[in-house]
Amino acid sequence: MDVDQEKSQTCCPVARGLAKVGDAWSMLILRDLSLGLGRFEALRTSLGIAPNILTARLRALVEAGLVTKRRYSERPPRDEYVLTDAGRDFLPVLHVIGEWGRRHNGEGGTSRLVDTETDALVEPMVVDRVSGRPLTEMKLRLAQPDDPLVSGAPGKRSWLLD
Repeated sequence: MDVDQEKSQTCCPVARGLAKVGDAWSMLILRDLSLGLGRFEALRTSLGIAPNILTARLRALVEAGLVTKRRYSERPPRDEYVLTDAGRDFLPVLHVIGEWGRRHNGEGGTSRLVDTETDALVEPMVVDRVSGRPLTEMKLRLAQPDDPLVSGAPGKRSWLLD
């Protein structure tokens, strides 16, 4: 079993996610697709990536369900690549990685996200959807799949609670 296959079968959602988009080229392709660069040559030029590497990464992203191909020309046959719902759901992850990179490796200036409605700079962060609290302010633990919090199954009662 290869490493990506092992990652995709673990109960760890981080490993499963990395099995789909775990290399820098794939993440940069997703970034460029989100910016409207969907054609092969535009992606190749923007990224400075070798055509064979780009072809392999695009194929993997399509197979992973993050990207789909859409025909834009019949003669000659030409396709463009667009994000799927899963690909769009990954964009906030990229934005947080970008903010981390800007904050910890931003010497010399970096590009920034801007809210197009307000023209204000955006500072991405991860918050808990339920409480709205930043994850950086929470003490966290991992609950395994058989944990009643995750599975919904009734927990084993402790004799101390009886």
